[in-house]
Amino acid sequence: MIHSSEIIERNQEWDISEKNIEDIMEVLQVADQLSTDNVFKTLKMLKVKILNNKMVPPLCQKVTDIFVDYLRTMKPEGELEELCTTVLMALGFQSPGIVIFKLWDRWHNTLPPHCLLTAVGRLIHHQELTQASWLQSIKFPTLRPECSPPWDRVLKGLVISARKHVDLPTTDDEIMDITKEAVSFKAYLTLRLLFNRWSLKTNNKVTEQAMVIIGHLFFLMPSSKLKNQVNRLTRWLMTLVSAKVTPFYISQCIYQLMDALALSGCGGINLESQLENITDLLFNQLSETVKESDPHSARNHILALKAFYILSKLYNDQVVFLIQKTMQTSDPAKIVSALQVFMDVFPEVPQTEQLKNEVMHSVIIMIQDDLKPVRKALLNFIEMLGRHDYLAMPQGNVIINYVIKLSESACSNEEDIQLICSEILQMVSLPKLITLACQPGNSLAFVLLSKTATNMALKARSLGQVPYLSSFHLSPTQFISPQKLLTHLVVFSLKSYSERELGISSLRLLHALHPITSLHPVINSNVGQLWMKEIPQMLQILDDHTEKNLDQEEWEDRLLQFSSQSLVAINDDSWLEQLLKVVLERINYFSDGEEKAFLYKFFGFTLRTSRNMKLVKTMLSSILQSVHEDLQEREGIATALSIVSKKYLKIVLDQLQEYSAILTDKGSSFILKLMKEHQQREWGLVCNIIYLSYSKIIFESKGGIITHLDNILALALQHYRNCVVEKDKNLKLEYLGALSKLTNIISSQPMAFQFKFAQKLEIVTFIVELIREEPLNSISSSIRLRAMNIITDFRNLSPLTEVEERTDLLQTCCKSVLCLPPTEVLLKEASSSQEAEATVNLYRETLQSLLKLMETLIFEMPSRIQYCLEVLDTWLNSQKDNERERAMWCAARILGFTAKRNNFGMDIEFTRLGRLVRLLAMRCQDPVDNICFLSAQAVYNLYCILLLQKQMGRKKQGLWEEEGKSEVYSANVFYNNTFEIAKAFAEYFTKMQLTTLVLTAMEGLTDGKAKVSLAAAQLMSAVMKERGRDMIKIEEIVEGILERLNSQLEPSTKEEVVRGMCLLASNNTHSVVPLLLNKSLPWDRTNLALWKAFGTRRETTISVLQLLIGILEKLHSREETKEMAFQPVAVTCALCEMLSGSLCQEAVQELYPRLLMAILCHLCWVIEQNVPQKMVVYRKEGGPGSKSKPFDPTSCALEVVKLVFLAAAYDGVVTYANQHHCWDLLSCPRLYYIGIMDLTSNCWLPVSHPSGIVKTCEPAVLHRVLNLVRNYLYSSSYHRKILARTFYAQLLWHRSVAQTLGQDFLSNLIKWVKDPNLIMKEVGLRGISNLALHPGQSESLKGQVPFLRDLLKNEARVTVQAVKSLRNIICHGKGEDTKVVFCSISKQLRPLINDERDQVKISATSALGYMLRHIYKFKPGLSTRREIYSFLVPLLLSFQDNNTEVVKACGGALTEWTTVIGWSSLTQIFKHATLSDHIQVLEETCKYLVSTSKTQLVGDLLSQSFDFLKSPQSFLRAAAINFIGLTTKKLNMTQIDDDDVEVIQNAIGSLRNDPVESVQSLVDTTLKRIDEYVNPGSVSTSRMSQLSNNIFKVTGMKTPKRKKRLFKSVKRERDENQKIWKWLQSPRNSLRKRYNRRVKNIPVVIGNSDKSVWSQVPTSGSPPAEAGPA
Repeated sequence: MIHSSEIIERNQEWDISEKNIEDIMEVLQVADQLSTDNVFKTLKMLKVKILNNKMVPPLCQKVTDIFVDYLRTMKPEGELEELCTTVLMALGFQSPGIVIFKLWDRWHNTLPPHCLLTAVGRLIHHQELTQASWLQSIKFPTLRPECSPPWDRVLKGLVISARKHVDLPTTDDEIMDITKEAVSFKAYLTLRLLFNRWSLKTNNKVTEQAMVIIGHLFFLMPSSKLKNQVNRLTRWLMTLVSAKVTPFYISQCIYQLMDALALSGCGGINLESQLENITDLLFNQLSETVKESDPHSARNHILALKAFYILSKLYNDQVVFLIQKTMQTSDPAKIVSALQVFMDVFPEVPQTEQLKNEVMHSVIIMIQDDLKPVRKALLNFIEMLGRHDYLAMPQGNVIINYVIKLSESACSNEEDIQLICSEILQMVSLPKLITLACQPGNSLAFVLLSKTATNMALKARSLGQVPYLSSFHLSPTQFISPQKLLTHLVVFSLKSYSERELGISSLRLLHALHPITSLHPVINSNVGQLWMKEIPQMLQILDDHTEKNLDQEEWEDRLLQFSSQSLVAINDDSWLEQLLKVVLERINYFSDGEEKAFLYKFFGFTLRTSRNMKLVKTMLSSILQSVHEDLQEREGIATALSIVSKKYLKIVLDQLQEYSAILTDKGSSFILKLMKEHQQREWGLVCNIIYLSYSKIIFESKGGIITHLDNILALALQHYRNCVVEKDKNLKLEYLGALSKLTNIISSQPMAFQFKFAQKLEIVTFIVELIREEPLNSISSSIRLRAMNIITDFRNLSPLTEVEERTDLLQTCCKSVLCLPPTEVLLKEASSSQEAEATVNLYRETLQSLLKLMETLIFEMPSRIQYCLEVLDTWLNSQKDNERERAMWCAARILGFTAKRNNFGMDIEFTRLGRLVRLLAMRCQDPVDNICFLSAQAVYNLYCILLLQKQMGRKKQGLWEEEGKSEVYSANVFYNNTFEIAKAFAEYFTKMQLTTLVLTAMEGLTDGKAKVSLAAAQLMSAVMKERGRDMIKIEEIVEGILERLNSQLEPSTKEEVVRGMCLLASNNTHSVVPLLLNKSLPWDRTNLALWKAFGTRRETTISVLQLLIGILEKLHSREETKEMAFQPVAVTCALCEMLSGSLCQEAVQELYPRLLMAILCHLCWVIEQNVPQKMVVYRKEGGPGSKSKPFDPTSCALEVVKLVFLAAAYDGVVTYANQHHCWDLLSCPRLYYIGIMDLTSNCWLPVSHPSGIVKTCEPAVLHRVLNLVRNYLYSSSYHRKILARTFYAQLLWHRSVAQTLGQDFLSNLIKWVKDPNLIMKEVGLRGISNLALHPGQSESLKGQVPFLRDLLKNEARVTVQAVKSLRNIICHGKGEDTKVVFCSISKQLRPLINDERDQVKISATSALGYMLRHIYKFKPGLSTRREIYSFLVPLLLSFQDNNTEVVKACGGALTEWTTVIGWSSLTQIFKHATLSDHIQVLEETCKYLVSTSKTQLVGDLLSQSFDFLKSPQSFLRAAAINFIGLTTKKLNMTQIDDDDVEVIQNAIGSLRNDPVESVQSLVDTTLKRIDEYVNPGSVSTSRMSQLSNNIFKVTGMKTPKRKKRLFKSVKRERDENQKIWKWLQSPRNSLRKRYNRRVKNIPVVIGNSDKSVWSQVPTSGSPPAEAGPA
């Protein structure tokens, strides 16, 4: 083996020979033994040798084979792999076919070496391969994605090379070893191979390179094959999009596909069907964001657009349709893409009218959506449309408006969008652009529009096309008129720097468009020269200033002067008229505040320019009738008139006078045509315009109007006096406000003092009248203030006179002074320090004058003090602290002044003393402490006056004088102490004054200050406590209190008022209570609160309860009419509230029996009334968050019953009544007496459980009730009688009542029982039942047993009570005669066990149980036991009832029955029997009966059950069948005599045709079972077996065994021989007849237990065919 070291050493000797290469190849064959470095060196040497030598093909083939084997064995990686690749490429340069041919080697399902694949790929890129190489590559059988990336390079190089060869001229086929058709076919196979063998559905490099290869294959494939693959390719591309493959490769593949298809001249059917999918794919690619760092990203957009371009050539209409469809989507990215595509293909699209309309429609839809990301692309598209004259279409206005909207300065758009908008707008015609710029809605875009229009105008001028606008008037509906244009530009010039140089842009546009004219064919050169001179100067002014330092007023004057000069230069009244109309229209509809003020001045200057008088009058009338809602509008109108008046004063004054006629002329005034609520305001606005106009004209005239002033004042006075609308407060305010502006400006004119105003005195008198008419309480906002301002204005004008005093001078002065705001407020409201000082001085001087005037009046006539105090009353009750303080200061001063005079020679009468004391007492609790102090002084001064008067009177009478009484009280005592004030003055009040005091005190209850309202309540309460019985006008007081309580009073005030009402009701119960009762129901919370309060004070409660009870007793003492009385229902409502509190318990216990009987009697009455449905008479407030509970008359009365028990501390009665549903019974007229019975009944539970009245109440209370009801036992009132008798009967339950001496209870009860009225019978029987409970009474009642026994066949409830009476007589009786009594009633009691009425059935069954328990104690004998046996069958039948209570009662009775009879094993079964297992218990009982009893007893019980088979109750018939069936089941029927079996079968068979189907079914079932019991060997007894039995009976032949007899037999006299003979003669007929007759004609007659059973069997003397009951 040659080692590498040797090779290296010998390398120096190698020359260019074959042997050297062969040696190197030998080394490579042992490369696994060499180091890595040696292998590197060896390979590099081999590469150099191959590159530097020309190798013959055999050697090249050999070297290639060895080297590929080396690669297969060693599998080099990294740098070594790259070095191996270069070696293979060197070999490929020697002989490419040999290297590529190695791909044909068998690789045993493995991939070729990576180096080989890489080398082949590089070789293909560097050399032009022959078709043999192409074939070798595509025929490689193991082509799989795992070989990539080398394979993709191989294929990519092959397809590129193939395309180059295919593109060669046809003659070049000779160079290739294969034709173009074969290449196309191989390309198609390659495409199929890629799709079938490679999974190209994921995002990876393999897929991307495969897409590149496939794109080149499109151009090599036959066009027909390619068209067939369009559908598959489209689906594949859509899959790749979903897999997130790089968009560039998708776009490139689509583009190559479209390009390849386009070469064929048409896309094919498949492409047309896939257009929508392909365009969607392309739009998705265009939607991708372009990244500058990614070259593929930009290339992606270009390729997608190219694909669209090709598609538009192939399918123009379809592509345009799909583009438009995409433009209408909601995805901004797709819309932008669609716009880009449309712009790209637009030049190739024929511009038809339909296309234009469709495009405009799509654009308008996008404009309406206005998606921000789409704006820029949409504007570029619109710009392109503009170049194709789309903006001139009718729909172009929408687009232009959209562009204008985007160009508005307020929009935060990018600069490039603004630039595009400007370029688009330049495509619009100049007239239209100017029209758009002047539209009010485009003000924000005015700067851009005006600049664009200016540039267009200047450009036209530079081209010699002067942009005169004289033709604007020819199209008034299309373009703006010159007048509107001038107005708009001048107005916008006013806004110099706002909105991005709005004024500058306007002036520049105006300068570019000069001159403006309308109808003149020749341009007025003066205007042009003026503008050429003035506008540049104005622009220079704006350039020299900024928004901060420009004097806006000077600039406005400059604009007005410029406009005026222009109008003078135009010198055309027609033009001016149109301009005036434009200005007026803009004023009314389009202008803002600053602009509107300027337009009014512009209007005035324009009108003043006119020389047409008629036009001046017309325009003045128009502006006076313009909009004037805002003050700015009215001032603007006045300003315009003042400007015009400088030239046309007389015309302006005449127009104002004519306009003012609408204030006074009803015939022509448009004000009256308005809605009434708007007339006063409109009148005031018009008045304001007129006087404001006069004011501004006076100010501007500088004395020229002085001669017209008196006429103006006369008109002003006439305006108000002859006003066409109603004069309300607002109108007066508007009028005085407008007039004050006029008088103020007149008084400010120096020339006015030299003129004598004849109307002055009349106006001043009129203003004083207004002061007297209006309430004055403010100096700043009242009518008085404005009127005083007017009088002040006239003060210095001639003639100088003063207003004479009137009789109501004091009232007027008080209003003028006391209503003024506090000094601090006056100072704040003053506009200047001089005015504030003058106002305060005037207030102080007037206040002192007012006090001096009052003292003077009192000094002259002391009796006038009450008059003065009455004048102050308004302000003493004022809600304003300052007014109350001033008035109280005046009151205290004049009362103190009167008291200090100490001269009462003349009586001073305080006829309204109560009202005065009330007022002063309330002020003693005023929130303002100083008012409290002043009030205490005033009260003390008043008290001193009264005391001095009293002492003076006593001296005159010669009586003893009270000394030192005045020292008991002082101002400090009265300070904040209402109770002391009431106590001090109580003795001085007459009844009327006392009442007046209370009535006036009520007025203070609603005072907004809590302290004052509480004082009024305390005063009223204290007076009622001291002298409540002396009150008169009770009704008025009560109504007043109720009215105040219904208002929102403070809680403490309301509590005190309610307390006062309680005191009033306690002292005047018979007056107050009826008033409250007469209030309509249901009562509100106020009335309810009063009634509740009546139950909190014992004296009041007792007094009110006695009256209420009396009302109920009086109204129900006799039978009432059918119409329900109102007052007793109201009484129950009152009681509901009174008794709901816990403080009334003592009073209720004192009146308990009487109150209870009264309300129960009322309840009996009210439930029989015809009460309307859902009638609510009372509402009981629920807890927090819950609703109030409504009550009708019945439920209200029931509620009172409950409350009576609760208030009397008998809570257990209420609980008992709730448990026993007493309230429901008491609510029903038919069951009322039952409810009373239940309410008074005793509970059988222990004493701790709730019980009725009789058991709950103390004996003393029961005797009180007894004494009360005894008086009504025979009352004429049915309600009272039934109530009394029921109570009377129930009270007998209590032993102490039953043992009352001197009472013949039984005789009364017997009378009631004999009464034909069933209720009375029941009540009487209830009383007997209760009476029988007591020792000694039961024995005396035994004599009534026959009488009571006869009542067992009565109405249900009477029967029940009779049963209970007999039960108690037996159960509480003593001695052996108890059994006798039981036996005497058993016959009548037994049918009741099975009575069809459940209550009778339950009562009788339960009573039987109690009787049996009691009889058991006396050891019943044979006869008694016989009677007891007779109850077993009825009990067992009722035991089968579905009623739980019946089953329970039967179980109890059977338990006692088994105890008495001795069937102890059944006792526990019956004791615990329930409804669910009663049939099982019955079966057990039958089993026990059969097993333990004699056969005869069983037969007797079966005979007894036969009676129930004829019962009208289907239930009893079924129960009897069940009993018979269960009994026969337990009997051994095979041992029972056949006759007895036949009796049973016949008895049951008689019900075969029962009307109840269930009974019929039960009969059939039972008969079948009996047959089974009789013949256990067969299912049923055959007809022949029955005939055979009959034969034995007829012939007298006996069966082998003797059978048991259930029933007693009756001897039959038969002629057996005769029967046999007859039967033998006609056996068939005889048998048929005998069978039919026995089935049909033998009824089973079963009587009671005392009847003989023999009657059930045919007698021996009668023939069989006629056998029947005896």
